[in-house]
Amino acid sequence: MERDSQLKLYATVATRLKEAHRLVRELQVPEGVRKALARKLLVITAAAKHDLPDAARRLDRLMKDLSEGRFPEGD
Repeated sequence: MERDSQLKLYATVATRLKEAHRLVRELQVPEGVRKALARKLLVITAAAKHDLPDAARRLDRLMKDLSEGRFPEGD
């Protein structure tokens, strides 16, 4: 039973990461901001390999920030 819920969470996170990558690609922001967002997505992807629930929480925060127009500083 636990394995089924873990697989569902994995599928959900994978789908949402794909959507987040699409959103970041389509944003009309300076290249530095886009790179900062891409780095955040890479960190979340790496976290998913070790702590899937934490990665899901991080992705939730990032998606909320994107929807509210809050972007990281670019380099």
